[in-house]
Amino acid sequence: MTKPSACVLSSLVLALLCSLTGGCGNAPATSATENATTAENPTTAAGTSEADDSSPAPRRFQPIELGQTGSGNGSAARKLTAEESESSIREALDPLQIMVGQWKGITFRGKNYEELEWVWDFKSQPAQPALVMKSEKGEYIREGRLTYLPEEKKYRFTLTPPEGEPRVLEGEFTEEPATQTGDDGKPQRVYKLALAQVEPAEGEQWQLVFNQQENNRYNLELSRKRGSSPFNRFDTVGSQRMGTSFALNDEDYGEKKCIISGGLGTTAVTYKGKTYWVCCSGCKAAFEEEPERWLAKLAASESK
Repeated sequence: MTKPSACVLSSLVLALLCSLTGGCGNAPATSATENATTAENPTTAAGTSEADDSSPAPRRFQPIELGQTGSGNGSAARKLTAEESESSIREALDPLQIMVGQWKGITFRGKNYEELEWVWDFKSQPAQPALVMKSEKGEYIREGRLTYLPEEKKYRFTLTPPEGEPRVLEGEFTEEPATQTGDDGKPQRVYKLALAQVEPAEGEQWQLVFNQQENNRYNLELSRKRGSSPFNRFDTVGSQRMGTSFALNDEDYGEKKCIISGGLGTTAVTYKGKTYWVCCSGCKAAFEEEPERWLAKLAASESK
């Protein structure tokens, strides 16, 4: 038998190598674009896309909330301290200081008269100061608590009606507080604060608008709805201040500046032989319980 020549053996080896590597010599070259496409979307020989289970899932953006720690190039959102939170609440309620005092209201629909009083409350919830109102014969509201939620940046009003469970409403200014010059030449405070019910979330829903018209007069506009229907106003309580008007400028207060709220002091309190002023029974009670605390706050504010 004749042995194959070296040339024939070389040809056989080359043919075997080409068969194992999928072609050689005259096989068409794969373009760079095809390589990139194949790398992004691997396909089977039949051209059907297959998911690569080993590839990482895409990252989803999650907003950082107060109290959480940021990662990557995001920054951490710091939660307010108790002192910062209380200060923020008092600052947010400051434009509403004008409501502190005694008022006489009348409903437009029924022409019913009621008397009500707004005072500061620093005692029942020290970390959440508020303006509170009471009206023994209020047709719609017997008690109310108005405060501010710093983290949500919303005002919250919790009202107790003559009958039924309390309603919780939240909202913000639809007309920012502003000072205008009245016919008497004195500064007059105006604003609109709109709040819609959030609790309970079912049944008849209420909406309230505190429409401050001047230092001595404001309207409380009441609306309600059921389901997806729009709010319809069902009454307005017009309130007129009892007694003298409120000054708005600090220079008008003279020495009668409330040591707690900064409003016009109407009642004198004494501590260690020195007289101070408070604007309402709520501030009087808070000062008498913790005089050193409020004197320290006063000294801190005056040092700034």
